[in-house]
Amino acid sequence: MTRQLAELRQQAIALRRAGRSRREIKEILRITSNWTLNEVLRGEPPPAWTLRPNAKDGIRAKAREMREQGMAYSEIAAQLNVSKSSVSLWVRDMPRPERLSYEASRQRQAAGVAKYWEEERQRREADRAAVSMAAANQIGELTDREVLIAGATAYWCEGAKNKPYRRDDRIDFINSDPQMIKFFLRFLVTAGVSRDRLIFTISIHETADVLAAQRFWQETIGIDGAQFNRPLIKKHKPRTVRKNTGDGCLRIKVRKSIDIYRQIEGWASSVLADPP
Repeated sequence: MTRQLAELRQQAIALRRAGRSRREIKEILRITSNWTLNEVLRGEPPPAWTLRPNAKDGIRAKAREMREQGMAYSEIAAQLNVSKSSVSLWVRDMPRPERLSYEASRQRQAAGVAKYWEEERQRREADRAAVSMAAANQIGELTDREVLIAGATAYWCEGAKNKPYRRDDRIDFINSDPQMIKFFLRFLVTAGVSRDRLIFTISIHETADVLAAQRFWQETIGIDGAQFNRPLIKKHKPRTVRKNTGDGCLRIKVRKSIDIYRQIEGWASSVLADPP
């Protein structure tokens, strides 16, 4: 800083501490450049009377705090969701922070990205939950007819079906999702199938805990172990990225199921028929 600028700074700071505004200081000292005014007042806070209370006072205080930590205008603007011009207005009297090292800059950037995605994941999860809840409310409680429609469709997707070269006409349904299993059981009851006609088999890999899986499924569907056949153990190691391999799949068969299978076949054909 030149001697002339240093003397001008002393005079400007004295006027500032006397309660003068920037405009008054500029006129008294005959300063023609805003850059010069900023330089001579750099680091000198404005008088309290010049700070008008407004809705962004809290954001302004946060911006100054972040500037003291060495953050750039763009970083402050991004985190506070304000414009860079607003940040500049709020912190222009503060000294410019020292340039960070490359490693420090990378760490700060990584921390900013992590914070952003933490908040973004929460926002997306809230959006997902809101849409899901609205859709659930739209459906509401299912009637027996709707249970039959949904259950028959689910069976046609996941259950064993007759082939042109083989007709069995029997119910054989397998799935790993506990909610789907419970809904299919509800469907069978709605269709008039009593639970004593059901036979359950757990299909599971040999690397899993078979006894724990059997306890899990018994507790999930509330069925006595006497209706469970011996578990079907898969003898190879699974090569999969799935996370729900521990409890295996539950297979449901129905004794004397010719009639109910043919009913499901009819319900599904009606659901899948081309519109008139």
